[in-house]
Amino acid sequence: MRYSNTSQSSGRVRIWDLGVRLFHWSLVAMVALAYTLDEPRQLHRSLGYAVIGLITFRLLWGVIGTYHARFRAFIPSPMRLLRYLGDMIHGREARYLGHNPAGAVMILALLTTLGAIGVTGYMMGMDAYFGQDWVEHTHKSLVTLLIVLVAFHIAGVIFSSWRHRENLVVSMITGEKDVHDTESGL
Repeated sequence: MRYSNTSQSSGRVRIWDLGVRLFHWSLVAMVALAYTLDEPRQLHRSLGYAVIGLITFRLLWGVIGTYHARFRAFIPSPMRLLRYLGDMIHGREARYLGHNPAGAVMILALLTTLGAIGVTGYMMGMDAYFGQDWVEHTHKSLVTLLIVLVAFHIAGVIFSSWRHRENLVVSMITGEKDVHDTESGL
């Protein structure tokens, strides 16, 4: 694969485009605010709508965006995921410029959970579901699941950063990664 925006002198390449980076950090901010600001209700609801808007953007960008933003570029087959996890256990997993298979599955889990939180949150405001305990219980359970997933996501970022000697947080800010020891440049 060719990288037209690789700096020959630094060995760095632009992986995360502005859309991916703005989505990521805006989602972090909106979710953190929605989680901490349950009141006033209208603010919490507005933050939830912002999250749904961000998810909608990411789903669209996952189809039409730049190479590393596209779902087809990083969603692994079940066998590829299992191979990668096995390699991780044995300390020999490949480094990827884009999302590794475990990170890709985490993205899908986070987007799905956030989408379900948005749906149940919206349902709580509808007349048809107002006062239905199961809707509020499901919403709260999904938020708990999200916290667990976020903890695993952060742990995975720290682990991969340590294992491959790169700062993934910085690369999600700058959009760039070093070109070294990657599997097929992916």
